[in-house]
Amino acid sequence: MRHSSYFMKGVKRPVSQTIPEPFRRLFEQHYPSVARKIHALVGDRAVAEDLAQETFVRLYRSPPDDPGSVGAWLHRVSMRIAYDYMRQRSARQQLTEREQERMAADAHASYPSNEEIAILNWERDVVRRVLQKLSERDRIALMLRQEGYSYEEIAERLGVNAKIVGPLLARAAGRFRKKYGQEEEIAGDIQ
Repeated sequence: MRHSSYFMKGVKRPVSQTIPEPFRRLFEQHYPSVARKIHALVGDRAVAEDLAQETFVRLYRSPPDDPGSVGAWLHRVSMRIAYDYMRQRSARQQLTEREQERMAADAHASYPSNEEIAILNWERDVVRRVLQKLSERDRIALMLRQEGYSYEEIAERLGVNAKIVGPLLARAAGRFRKKYGQEEEIAGDIQ
């Protein structure tokens, strides 16, 4: 009787009123072996009990045509349910593993290595030195453009005609590249 009351947990009425006697006898007779077989496959007692219950729900809803084949029917259905569960569990595990790999890759990408930090700091220092070597107008024009200012805003800030901002930026960028290359050569000679 222990299994039939477990089978109907959450039902408010007494078990004897809700389950027909022939089904209750089948349940009591076959539940232990069905749960044991499923447990042998899935390795988790709680999951095995849930899957065994699912097997008996299916038996209750659509029993086999031949009452003499209930044992074979229960074995076949319980194994199908257990294998379906294991396939789903495997798919969930693979999905979880892929998600963890993606998160690890994202974490690695968002946290640069010490070497990357050193390179970024070195490049930032070189850019600062190069900017200091440019004229104030070139330096301001390049920094404003880098910050997203429009040509009109740069022209207003520098006190020049907006038509010359494009060529002014191009010449300033050229001077910056030239001085940046010189700084890299100096750094290469030091190393």
